Amino acid sequence: MEQITLGDVTITRVREYFGSVEMTPDSFFPDSPKEVWDSGAPWLSPHFLDSDTNIVNSAIQTWLLRSGGRTILVDTGVGNHKDRPYAPVWNRRETEFLANLARAGVEPEDVDIVINTHLHIDHVGWNTYLDGRQWVPTFPNATYLMPKDDFDFWNPENGHKSLIGRGNQNVFEDSVAPVHQAGQTLLWEGSHRIDAGLRLDAAPGHTPGSSVLTLTSGTDRAVFVGDLLHNPVQILEPDANSCFCEDPAGARATRRKVLGWAADNNALLIPAHLGGHGAAEVARDGDKFAIKGWAPFTPYTEQA
Repeated sequence: MEQITLGDVTITRVREYFGSVEMTPDSFFPDSPKEVWDSGAPWLSPHFLDSDTNIVNSAIQTWLLRSGGRTILVDTGVGNHKDRPYAPVWNRRETEFLANLARAGVEPEDVDIVINTHLHIDHVGWNTYLDGRQWVPTFPNATYLMPKDDFDFWNPENGHKSLIGRGNQNVFEDSVAPVHQAGQTLLWEGSHRIDAGLRLDAAPGHTPGSSVLTLTSGTDRAVFVGDLLHNPVQILEPDANSCFCEDPAGARATRRKVLGWAADNNALLIPAHLGGHGAAEVARDGDKFAIKGWAPFTPYTEQA
């Protein structure tokens, strides 16, 4: 199953990549306790950890929403042909993402809204494609919703220094600026209402402009959290940041706030990068959280 329905909204999982990110747990999540990785939890391997190599597995995927008669994409992955000299896992990739999107019944011209939860390398790649020697918007009829705080932070003209150094090099120039120059961006601040059931809210910490998308339709609830967490271990250990969080204290506070809301409202928690079943229901567990159940998406079985 690659599609579920919550209220009046359908959610389809569109794959770009699943497999190794060439990082061990202690390098990816330096704050996380070793014992949680060594616990032998049956859900951990192989979907989120290769236990033979001790390398973290991760998914790159786009969430396709059909809501209020519109076609909406949440995050656009890594993209093809992108020059990523300081992120070799994502350098000049060739994937079947657009074919996978077509299998879900969507051509680029059909997309009405693109949401970038933040402007990291693996969330904006398919914003554009290479047309000859020019990067042009992949989705010609879409409005691209980008957090203004991230747009300003990653714009090289502003000279901000990032925790990840050159890890996001070229991303603004080839995946953000061409869309903005084409007049297709809407830079929002604070919160932004998309329709009666979908709202974007600032959730800073991972990056200055990180955001979450809340879905409320009928009695159903979900929250798309981008990189608020990369791995279910961060549900059990909500203070464990990834090594990519620009504001560690802010990321911890935001993660706890959103996990608490998801637990208290029986909302499906939908991060950007979970392999396995892709999303989870969570419950409070003292001052931490527990995994209550998984979404019914079919787990990825092959790395690619």
